Amino acid sequence: MKDPTADPEKSEPVVSRGPRPTGLSENLSHRIPVLASRVRAKLLFMVLDAACVVAGYSAAEVFYWRNVAPKEYGWHFGLFVLIVMIVTLVCNQIYGLYGRMWRHAGLEEARQMILSSGTVAVVLLVIYMAIQLFGYQVVHPEVLVVGLILATLGMSLIRFQSRIFAWQRGSRGSGLRVAIVGSRDEAAAAVREMIRHPDAGLIPVAVFDDDPSVHGMSLIGVPIVGGIRDIPAATSRFMLQEVLLAIPDASPEMIADVLHTTEAAGIAMKVLPTVHDVVTGRTGMLAIRRAREPSIEDLLGRTPVATDLEGVRLSLQSRRVMVTGAGGSIGSEICRQVARCAPAQLVLLDHDETHLHDTASVLDGPSHQALVDINDRETLFEVFERYRPEVVLHTAAHKHVPVLEDHPVEAARTNVFGTLNVIEASAAVGVTRFLLISSDKAVRPSSVMGASKRAAEQVLLNRSPEGASYCAVRFGNVLGSRGSVIPTFTRQIKSGGPVTVTDPRMTRFFMSVEEAVQLVLQASLLSKGGDIFMLEMGQPVPIIDLARRMIQLSGGEADVDIPIKIVGIRPGEKLAEDLRESDEEVLETEHPSISRLLPISAPQAWFDSCLGQLAESMHRGDASKVRQLLFAIAGVAHEGQTFGPATPAIVDGDRETQHSPSHLRHESSDFKPEPAGA
Repeated sequence: MKDPTADPEKSEPVVSRGPRPTGLSENLSHRIPVLASRVRAKLLFMVLDAACVVAGYSAAEVFYWRNVAPKEYGWHFGLFVLIVMIVTLVCNQIYGLYGRMWRHAGLEEARQMILSSGTVAVVLLVIYMAIQLFGYQVVHPEVLVVGLILATLGMSLIRFQSRIFAWQRGSRGSGLRVAIVGSRDEAAAAVREMIRHPDAGLIPVAVFDDDPSVHGMSLIGVPIVGGIRDIPAATSRFMLQEVLLAIPDASPEMIADVLHTTEAAGIAMKVLPTVHDVVTGRTGMLAIRRAREPSIEDLLGRTPVATDLEGVRLSLQSRRVMVTGAGGSIGSEICRQVARCAPAQLVLLDHDETHLHDTASVLDGPSHQALVDINDRETLFEVFERYRPEVVLHTAAHKHVPVLEDHPVEAARTNVFGTLNVIEASAAVGVTRFLLISSDKAVRPSSVMGASKRAAEQVLLNRSPEGASYCAVRFGNVLGSRGSVIPTFTRQIKSGGPVTVTDPRMTRFFMSVEEAVQLVLQASLLSKGGDIFMLEMGQPVPIIDLARRMIQLSGGEADVDIPIKIVGIRPGEKLAEDLRESDEEVLETEHPSISRLLPISAPQAWFDSCLGQLAESMHRGDASKVRQLLFAIAGVAHEGQTFGPATPAIVDGDRETQHSPSHLRHESSDFKPEPAGA
């Protein structure tokens, strides 16, 4: 039993654990080895510099007094060398020549070396003139000049030896023997980085350039052998294993030429990152290691444009952002780019759990997932009320043209009324910025998909709240998106063909998904409310040319290795797409690749009547009536039918009301069209 009178402090045994290290001792134990290492490195270079000074000036002195015994000049020369040594070490310290990593030295270090030597020369000249005033001559002027040159060369050789002799190490090393196409700055940078980093396993052995004036020369010790056409002949001579294209923003014709030549030579080809990649930070050795195989984007010849990424970042930083259709090709890329802007909250909304999960798993930051169908109006409003977004980017839509031709009811349900739900839910919680992804197929639509997207634009124009920035952006095809022609061609090429093309005259606009999203986010900054923007898509690409280029990328030849089959235009397709109506006025914006259209909005009451009839027909499952109403809203007669001079009739019960104005300048018995730009 425990004694109640015992001293509580002595009732438990005391275990000695030794003195605990204080914060100061821990800090010192960490800093002392670091400081010692730095001192050793500095001391080593100081000793070597002192040796260079002694050796350089001694050689100059001995050479000048080569016919005189050293005892005649030794005493005053020793004093002079001591002065020079002190001046040199002090100047080197001032210009930061101690404590650097000289393995990666470059122009900046060379400049500091020259400045230090120049300062030493000035100081020694002042000292020499001062001594002369007192009638003494410690050393001859020639010794002063020659000694300074020799000492500087010695100190420079010690510091830059890893750079000077790197080419010898690289040429003797093992790795992939690489030829570089291009003799300008980018090719020189590529060669230099390969030499500096032999661990990358790339050995530059030849350079090719179509400029005859540089043939026979060398680029940083690597011979310029000839032009692109000379690659096959030089392959065995130089034992080439890979060709690296180092020409910024090379034309599609050049890339195709190099690709064809390397295929003929039986070696691989890679492309250095473009100027666009450099802007995003992929430079130096990182760029060399990210050299990639040529892609269809290279052969299409579209040069990505720069955008105000900082402006976009600031507009989204610390804001609550929601992306609908977050699992789609465009939606997922929007999520990736928005996540990099540090939003206060990023909500991913999609009806497909797999795509929603896939997008969330690749984002840089946290996100909220909302598994909701935009057609479920009640649940959608609950989600908006829960997260209360400030910015909404609406990409959710049905987009497959042939499928929607057979399902116009679903096209209306999602693309029109789903968009209406999202816009009204946004307005209900005070969303200040809203962006709708539209399509070039919404212009003079020939398909149900295009007509439904045009109707979605009209929903935005008629339902946008006052004082908020609600806009739509039109653009063409996105390279590699699900349902686009490129994955289809890729699948057909892998299976050996044939590659199916609907019509040899068919053309389409193409843009990479990264560039499209950058421009879309940029356009959202330009909106003043009720805007429709159009992206500059460049020149349309013939689909048959796209098929041939993709076959070439795969290493084959069109109609020889893989056949191309013409199958005819599918329902709803057009030979060519447009980005604006002929009567839509185009205005320039602050961005050269984004134009603002003066939208032509349907009269409010007429549009409300159309939506009411469309909803009723959709609920009845009347596909024919839904199709007719979609094209009526789009202002285009479907399948060549004419109900009046220009546009189809709107069916009101059993009575047809005729409409005669041009695209979207509708009128009825009760309403007159609003002027353009209203």
